[in-house]
Amino acid sequence: MEAAGDKDYVSGESRSDMLHIDFDNSYSRLPDRFFARLAPTPVAAPGLIAVNDALARELGLDPAALRSPDGIAMLAGNRVPLGAAPLAQAYAGHQFGGWSPQLGDGRAILLGEVIDAYGQRRDIQLKGSGPTPFSRRGDGRAWVGPVIREYLVSEAMHALGVPTTRALAAVTTGEDVYRETTLPGAVLARVASSHIRVGTFQFFAARGDVEALRLLTDHAIARHYPQANGALGLLEAAVAAQARLVAHWMSLGFIHGVMNTDNSHVGGETIDYGPCAFMDDYHPDRVFSSIDQGGRYAYGNQAQIAVWNMAQLATCLLPLIDPNQEAAVEAATAVVHGFADHYEAAWQARFRAKIGLLSPEDGDAALVEMLLGRMSVLRADFTRVFRGLADGTARQEFSEPDAYDSWAADWHARLAREGRTQPDAQTVMAQVNPAVIPRNHRVEAAIQAAVTGDFAPFHRLNDVLARPFDTRPEDADYRAAPAPHEAVRKTFCGT
Repeated sequence: MEAAGDKDYVSGESRSDMLHIDFDNSYSRLPDRFFARLAPTPVAAPGLIAVNDALARELGLDPAALRSPDGIAMLAGNRVPLGAAPLAQAYAGHQFGGWSPQLGDGRAILLGEVIDAYGQRRDIQLKGSGPTPFSRRGDGRAWVGPVIREYLVSEAMHALGVPTTRALAAVTTGEDVYRETTLPGAVLARVASSHIRVGTFQFFAARGDVEALRLLTDHAIARHYPQANGALGLLEAAVAAQARLVAHWMSLGFIHGVMNTDNSHVGGETIDYGPCAFMDDYHPDRVFSSIDQGGRYAYGNQAQIAVWNMAQLATCLLPLIDPNQEAAVEAATAVVHGFADHYEAAWQARFRAKIGLLSPEDGDAALVEMLLGRMSVLRADFTRVFRGLADGTARQEFSEPDAYDSWAADWHARLAREGRTQPDAQTVMAQVNPAVIPRNHRVEAAIQAAVTGDFAPFHRLNDVLARPFDTRPEDADYRAAPAPHEAVRKTFCGT
């Protein structure tokens, strides 16, 4: 297909103006050592899986144009829109605690940035778009499974109110990807407030490039925290944002799975949905990721890992915080230690609302922990117990109902001290306790169908997840916990 309009070249790729996008590419104006400039690698036969119409309109894009042949070609990386500045970002990172001085976008290309309907700057990135200088012998591609997973889970997280990257579209490539077997290839068009990671700062800190650290700090502040005062202000804002984010994850039973520093977003968004999962039956040591053999990123470890990641960011920023290293360390350490207070306040606020309370009281955390402890012992379903508090069905989620009854007596007494009854509290709880989450077995079923070319289960699940607090009769099956033979205990990284 010939592209209409002007023709330009980046690595030999033609550019098209048939799909109009108002790019304003601030990251590409940083020095060249921040990235590698290159276009996506074209694919054989792109085909559309889905377009996120609401998000497209939010970005000022025409959903119909994205569904056109030229739009699909752009989403697959076969056409680069006019005004784009395609590049792969450089970053480093600690992966499972081990240091990697150079990682970078090994299978993703940032097309550029747009200003959305709310005046916010947003990245548009193609994930699975071919090899880059950072691919480390990888093929730079994605198979359809990780694309389906990230689309479903990131959009579900958005519907749940969690800060997150978004899925604009997904396409097939008409090419096979080779992992442990041959699988159909796909590309995800991902949208983010930026793709600046703790690992981005680590990349330059490891090289002693203070000038780059200063430029990156100024860029991150402008994009995410315009009220922040210098590097210490950036650290303060990032610590608070990460604390709120992880507390939100915890309140939903979400396990990220790979909280490496290269997956820790400085702006406080959830990014990089690899072997992520939502818990069914509750246990604080729950791990799903097949590569997390030691449980480093278990559900109950996520807050302390976030602190560790923020400490790595703090180390990078020391030269910018104070020329006196001792003073810089003291100031940065105080900020990182403040994570605990931010997290505890956010965690208590989230879980207080989950049990229908509006005002704080000493002992609320203990009341929540008592419930979680009984859920853990009896392997009660996390989502169904908390939604059951809103629906009046929580007791039946316990294999030993007496364990619930003794807790409920203390809960009702606490509600009474607030001057509220259980029915009063149920209105609050129904707004914060989802009825539907991306159950692992449902996501896996959608992936398995997609491998055969059947995307109907994906579209149906995506539709249900867009209304997580609703209890429509036709969605009853999606609210059910998995049967024992349906339970998924391992999830896998797309690479």
